[in-house]
Amino acid sequence: EMSDGPELLPADVKPSHYDLKLQPNFEDFTFAGTVKISIDVIKETDTITLHATDIAISSAQVTLADGTVVKTAPKGLISMTGSSKAKVHAAEGVLSFTEETATIHLASPLPAGGKGVLELVFKGELNDKMCGFYRAKAQQNGKEWYMAVTQHEPTDCRRTMPCFDEPALKCTFDVTLVVAKDLTALSNMPVKSEGAEGDLKVVSFDRTPLMSTYLLALVVGSLECVESQTPKGVQYRVYTLPGLTHQGKFALDVGMKVLDFFSDYFGEAYPLPKLDMVAIPDFSAGAMENWGLVTYRETALLVDDKSSPLVSKQRVAYVVAHELAHQWFGNLVTMEWWTDLWLNEGFATWVGNFAIDHFFKDWDIWTQFVSQYTNRALALDGLKSSHPIEVPVKKSSEVNEIFDEISYCKGAAVIMMITNYLGMDMFQAGIRAYLKKHKYANAKTSDLWGALSEASGKDVAEFMGVWTKEVGYPVVSVSRSDGDTLTLSQERFLSNGEADTRCTWWVPVSVGLP
Repeated sequence: EMSDGPELLPADVKPSHYDLKLQPNFEDFTFAGTVKISIDVIKETDTITLHATDIAISSAQVTLADGTVVKTAPKGLISMTGSSKAKVHAAEGVLSFTEETATIHLASPLPAGGKGVLELVFKGELNDKMCGFYRAKAQQNGKEWYMAVTQHEPTDCRRTMPCFDEPALKCTFDVTLVVAKDLTALSNMPVKSEGAEGDLKVVSFDRTPLMSTYLLALVVGSLECVESQTPKGVQYRVYTLPGLTHQGKFALDVGMKVLDFFSDYFGEAYPLPKLDMVAIPDFSAGAMENWGLVTYRETALLVDDKSSPLVSKQRVAYVVAHELAHQWFGNLVTMEWWTDLWLNEGFATWVGNFAIDHFFKDWDIWTQFVSQYTNRALALDGLKSSHPIEVPVKKSSEVNEIFDEISYCKGAAVIMMITNYLGMDMFQAGIRAYLKKHKYANAKTSDLWGALSEASGKDVAEFMGVWTKEVGYPVVSVSRSDGDTLTLSQERFLSNGEADTRCTWWVPVSVGLP
């Protein structure tokens, strides 16, 4: 039975906290790090397996709660999966094997029920692949320089540090960055202290709340910011390359309104003391919702208030609202596994539009929503090659290929259908209950259906399952006979005209009387 589920790390040890120190080097595009991971030993083991990709680990040891130090068994060479660069020789070694993991062989077993700290010293590459801890090239006034940025969703925190890189293994994080004195260093939380180490500065950040590894974020570079404080007291900044801060003012203005709006709508105050949004010159997605440090490609964050067309402002406003929605739906409550990623994105898409409609009534957002998401979903889902929005993810490496426009557009359209059927008040009550129950933890799609059912008194799970687990959608035909009798029938719509009657959908129907 287990083989049907996702491929997870062994459950012998469970992490609770990371203490990470990283030093990026812009001369040779590498970074050096140490991480101390607090672990609970669930069952006796002499190996620890965790994720690491393209990282060279030079030493590993566990210090138990009573002070006992457990070294690694002598294995000679550490060989990491990924790139050949990552092979280093160590007197005491770790042996790594399989996809994207490292297994540490200990000289003696860790006792069940014990607590300890696993300390790893490692090196990695500031790559140019826009994932993990990578280098982003900035070009300004004929000069080029680099910043160091993270992108960890779905499964690339393992490129930045050895870690237990699964969304359900939430931990707290203490982060320290060692950088040149003239650079700005940012992470999820506010700066706690700054010190000096030779001619470098050592920047330490406050401890994060419990969160998933994919939301850990770091940005190091030459940046300027425009800042303010929301009425509810959250420190809000938009960071850009030097000289571009005026283009961040619109996003700052929208973000401050929307953040406080969501605190009210969700019935949970935004839990961090600050929120930064950073425009990154090399960025693969539109934006990434890292808790407290949201990263964007420049076109998704920056607009010129005087000269940018309305469509650019709408895009920025929407992307900002979408990422801020994730601060609750995704970050505060996180999907247990990547199978439920559609729910994260579908909900953020719907509620992001909902927030923008609240502040920009004249934009006619819901008409645009239908053309942008619903119609796109109908076109894609009418093809024989379509797939359900909820696809079981076995390996984490499959996440990126599974998550496509169908998951996104149909996911958002399905959420909109539920809001229309339950009514806004019932829907909001269900969302609030869901967030309250699962905050700082993980949930599945069925948990949301349960919360919505309880709030509305309707069995949401029973009628929503087919919309998320089956492919396609129905065409409903209506005929009238004997004056007042309406007969409705349904069959799957396929754009090539073929018939397919394997599935019956639950469809909300309203009948208007003359």
